Amino acid sequence: HHRHPTHPPPTDPNQHHNNPPPPHTNAAAAAAAAMSVNLQRMPRPPRGAGTLAQVLLGAAGAAYLGYNGLFNVQGGQKAVVFSRLSGVGKQVYGEGTHICVPWLHKPQVFDVRTRPKKMRSISGTKDLQMVDIEMRVLYKPSARNLPTIWSRFGTDYDDRILPSIISETLKATIAQFDASQLITKREEVSRLVRRNLTERAARDFHILIEDVAITHLSFGREYTKAIEDKQVAQQEAERAKFLVQRALQEKKARIIKAQGEAKAAQLIGKSLEKDASYLELERLNAAKEIANNVARSNNQVYLNSDSLLLNLLKPMTDDGKKSR
Repeated sequence: HHRHPTHPPPTDPNQHHNNPPPPHTNAAAAAAAAMSVNLQRMPRPPRGAGTLAQVLLGAAGAAYLGYNGLFNVQGGQKAVVFSRLSGVGKQVYGEGTHICVPWLHKPQVFDVRTRPKKMRSISGTKDLQMVDIEMRVLYKPSARNLPTIWSRFGTDYDDRILPSIISETLKATIAQFDASQLITKREEVSRLVRRNLTERAARDFHILIEDVAITHLSFGREYTKAIEDKQVAQQEAERAKFLVQRALQEKKARIIKAQGEAKAAQLIGKSLEKDASYLELERLNAAKEIANNVARSNNQVYLNSDSLLLNLLKPMTDDGKKSR
């Protein structure tokens, strides 16, 4: 017996056309038709609008590249570029305008001019005296080593490095001198600090030290009082020495004056024995002085000329008295 395959009953080809479409299909078709009508009603853009948009877009891109793709390095500055692909570059850019790739490159500008740095420290001297010392240091970074400085220490390298090495070098140098030598050998102390600090900063941190100067120096209260007392004692000793020398000089002056007066009296006596003209000369000088004093007075004076030695017309006798 052979089985014949069963076939589905025949269907009417017009059956699908007779069935109504679902409601959501009608809504979608209506929305599509409405959108097509709105698009047809919208005004068309004028000719050349696309070209204008392209020009504006190109100008905006050029402005962005011009603003972010260029960087300036002012006078007294150097620049180093950081790349997102390779890190800090080895090239150091000098003064002027330079090109970089936006977002990919980041330039960092460094000031390579000489700048001051002040540092104050309390250190101990060789004779165990505490001294308060302030130092001014002139420094600048090594231009050819700026990539290394940026990679190792950052842009604030001076605040990270200089305070510690200045304080350490200063303490080590001050410990080699006595307190009194810090005053008498101040220039030598500055020169020694500069030499040690220059070697340390340049060798380990690529910082160039140009000058070092001690701007302030003070000691403890006890040591300062001891110095003042010593100075006062020395001044008193010098004053006593001066008084002794002055007394000796005054004594010598009095002796010389007395000897001179005695010699003068002796000479006057010998001169009077021979001639009395010396007394006449003294009388003239005294009369001259009295006349000047009377002439300068604002009062009217009536005096006896004989008592004031003003009667110069009367000659003197041999015994020194006026003749009548």
